[in-house]
Amino acid sequence: MSDELTVGEATLSAEQVADYLSQHPDFFSEHTYLLEKLYVPHERGTAISLVERQTSLLRARNEQLHSRLSELIDAARYNDGQFEKTKRMVLGLLESETLDEVAVALEESLCRDFYGDETVLVLFSEEALDTNGVRVLSRGECSIVQPLIDTNLPSCGQLSDAMNRFLFQDSAVRVQSSAVVPLVKGDTLGLLAIGSYDPNYFQSSQGTLFLSYVGEVLSRVVARILRQQGRY
Repeated sequence: MSDELTVGEATLSAEQVADYLSQHPDFFSEHTYLLEKLYVPHERGTAISLVERQTSLLRARNEQLHSRLSELIDAARYNDGQFEKTKRMVLGLLESETLDEVAVALEESLCRDFYGDETVLVLFSEEALDTNGVRVLSRGECSIVQPLIDTNLPSCGQLSDAMNRFLFQDSAVRVQSSAVVPLVKGDTLGLLAIGSYDPNYFQSSQGTLFLSYVGEVLSRVVARILRQQGRY
């Protein structure tokens, strides 16, 4: 079939015809008699009318849009759930008056709502702090995790055996992946470590926006409590 059409003395290319039809989508509604003569080859070798072909394309596009809409609705529901969990955690932290209450709020939220298996809160201090549920260590005792401290950013994935044992102690043998969040409020106040028994739960490629938010809130809460104790 030729790619050129002759109309009177003028010769039109197939591209020009296609361009004209794309600019006049109602052309066939005004020239309906042409629809009786137009056929588009079907994939199975038979033939269907242009209207049937257009209907098929529109149906396929509608199915794609419906699928995309379903994905967006599912994402919105997931985000709503994450927001409610995060709100509960933040409110629990804001209501905490002691470091032990902070530790309880973290464990309840991160283990119950966000499916972590272990949580550890380590604070840096050269003096004893009023707490039983939080590990208090001097900076010198934390040299093994100094690379995690220096980043000032959350780290996800699998830790070295030495770091894993240092943070999770007796539970280290079961912790297969973790997230570590430095607590920074002027100085680095400590570390929050969240461990999972699933080696794929925390991965180095995952986003850390949520963890950064947790770190910012927790840093402010801890700094407030330390100020009340005259330690900050």
